[in-house]
Amino acid sequence: MAVKGAVLGDIIGAQFEFNRPKNLDWKNVPLIGNAFMEFTDDSVMTLAIKKALLEGKDLVGTMVTVGRKYPFAGYGGKFYKWINGDVHEPYNSWGNGSAMRVSFVGEYYEDYEEMQKMAEFTASVSHNHPEGIKGAVVTATCIWMARHGKSKQEIYDYVLKEYPKDDYEYSIAYSLDEIRPRYKWNESCQGSVPAAMRCFYESSDYESFMRNIFSLECDSDTFGAIAGGVAEEFYGGFGGLNGDGILEKFLTPDLYEILIA
Repeated sequence: MAVKGAVLGDIIGAQFEFNRPKNLDWKNVPLIGNAFMEFTDDSVMTLAIKKALLEGKDLVGTMVTVGRKYPFAGYGGKFYKWINGDVHEPYNSWGNGSAMRVSFVGEYYEDYEEMQKMAEFTASVSHNHPEGIKGAVVTATCIWMARHGKSKQEIYDYVLKEYPKDDYEYSIAYSLDEIRPRYKWNESCQGSVPAAMRCFYESSDYESFMRNIFSLECDSDTFGAIAGGVAEEFYGGFGGLNGDGILEKFLTPDLYEILIA
């Protein structure tokens, strides 16, 4: 399930979102057990979208209702106002929030065009900037491709087409070795999605995917949420990680109920 992969990526990634040691031994650091391991707004909104689509409920209303239950989950300033205010209009955001919450769309829809249209819709309720929409569509499409047996090269080629090297600083065309020395914290879709997908591209299983994320000084929980669904679908699970146990332990009963629905 892509949603499980995305939520697990958020939980594990949260350990180093704001607490990454300068010389982190990302190849050997324990992946679980850090005091900062927790779910964030990425998981809350991912599961809100799943709930809305599964139950046929209004998307915005469900995002607001679920989001308000977790006011300190880590929302960005504008999205916090979107959740808690009286007006829920899109605000032309290109932030990576549209990509981190879309995994269920790639998991749920079989028809390619329907999947892409729904990914665009889930972004556009808040993140209606073209880059915000693209980030959601690309993320959902990569999950869809992994589910349908596409190769890593095919997924890479698709992402490269959407984020070409000449136009994007962190295009998937750049290796992690090339990105590491110059990557700077970036909350945009265009600065997160192709780099997160590169973390998947250079991985050999779910664990190495997360370690690749830890090798960058990045928005690590959101990288995990963006490409975690792709990694889970492509590798068919979490390998030696007790992913299901972690999810049950760290999610609230309400969120876990949505997850396993």
